Amino acid sequence: MKYRAYRTDPFIDLLFNALLGFTMLFFIAIVFMNPEALKARVNLKAEYIISVTWPDNRRDDVDIWVEDPYGEVLSYLNKEAGWLHLDRDDQGDLTDTIEVDGREVVYPINQEIVTIRGIIEGEYTVNLYYYEKRDPGPLDVTVRIDQVNPALTTVFAEKVTLTRRDEEVTVVRFTPSRNGGVTNVNKRQRVLTPYALDPAPWHRH
Repeated sequence: MKYRAYRTDPFIDLLFNALLGFTMLFFIAIVFMNPEALKARVNLKAEYIISVTWPDNRRDDVDIWVEDPYGEVLSYLNKEAGWLHLDRDDQGDLTDTIEVDGREVVYPINQEIVTIRGIIEGEYTVNLYYYEKRDPGPLDVTVRIDQVNPALTTVFAEKVTLTRRDEEVTVVRFTPSRNGGVTNVNKRQRVLTPYALDPAPWHRH
């Protein structure tokens, strides 16, 4: 059997390769310009994100405690409780330094992150605990709750001022709504930590 050889025009090959290159560049540009494409990665992992932040120049250690409707409590002592996950436990300035290529790099962001990866019907409680006070003066802490699905939306945001070590504050109690957002928002105080009995034995330091 014989195979027939076909001649190709070099100019057509050049145009084809150029078109392929432009198509690839266009695709990459769309991905980087479209934030929704990046948000889609988060959608698979969380329904709500709770973030706690305080000023970067403060060395203080603030902890988040969250209770789900079944009474499961999440904290640095228990980083997975039901559908609750503690994704970042910040200890003030103690965890701000990392080693990169043999040298120390300071990463001074003070932030704790909790994700709710599945919705349980009922009330959630979000507390702050002033674990370690290392700088003088009151500390302003911002608590924000973002709903991830079906779109990234902030459903709660509030600034809380903490003044003393071992202070525990219920920032918000809420119930996720079937239609999106949160309902039954209130601040009825509830102790979630075991520190009220005797703070000393529980401290990390």
